[in-house]
Amino acid sequence: MLQRRLGDRTVSAIGLGGMPMSIEGRPDEDRSIATIHAALDAGVTLIDTADAYHLLAGEVGHNEELIARALRSYGADASEVLVATKGGHLRPGDGTWTQNGDPAYLKQAAKESATRLGVEAIGLYQFHRPDPRVPYADSIGALVELLEEGVIVRAGISNANVEQIDLADRLLDGRLVSVQNQFSPRFRSSLGELEHCASKGIAFLPWSPLGGIARSGELAANHEAFARVAEAHGVSVYQVTLAWELALAPVVIPIPGASRPESVRDSLGAADLALSADEIALLSQA
Repeated sequence: MLQRRLGDRTVSAIGLGGMPMSIEGRPDEDRSIATIHAALDAGVTLIDTADAYHLLAGEVGHNEELIARALRSYGADASEVLVATKGGHLRPGDGTWTQNGDPAYLKQAAKESATRLGVEAIGLYQFHRPDPRVPYADSIGALVELLEEGVIVRAGISNANVEQIDLADRLLDGRLVSVQNQFSPRFRSSLGELEHCASKGIAFLPWSPLGGIARSGELAANHEAFARVAEAHGVSVYQVTLAWELALAPVVIPIPGASRPESVRDSLGAADLALSADEIALLSQA
């Protein structure tokens, strides 16, 4: 599979987002683990999760624990898989999302994530979402301390603007390796952050790269150009969408969510789909 750089690591150009396996409408555990195993079989070496990927209030870390079980039960070597998790965004269990960027909380959350993942140090830990009650620099300071203490190996941020990207990278002394923002044909307002990451050589991980769990099925209907290109290549509109995102910059690593082996295998076909310059321009202007 096509590979890309994430800090000092080389990972698959398309990762696996674990969120759909743990929230509303989630599949049974056997199917989720089969989906993760299918991704690993196809060459995926980046899996994205978060402690907030759960359904009920008492399930914090549900997706982290699921991924850990899947990696342990995989019938081959999974030591090259980089698991990226996040902290600072909470789901109380009533359908709402809240933030907690308090440095002490983030440090404790990271240690608990490491325990759930069964690792001594988290391969990539990302501050999930800015907390308006806490100065951003204070939250990033927790990442600095986590790096220095060896709790995490690499640091990233999520849902950040250009100013926050530069501040985080400065406070981390140039060690910011990833930015995970929403980006898709439907949601393009993070294009500026994507381009900024490309200029700095920081990996950009689009979340909901197909438009979101509830909206991905609308891709073909709402984005005619993507449907036309998909038909011309004889592939799914999902493959075209991910191939277009990969073509935008060499730092882009989409992390589509999946809850069944068939969907993850289809998405990964995007890594081998070559779009022409005209097609990329058409989709970018659509």
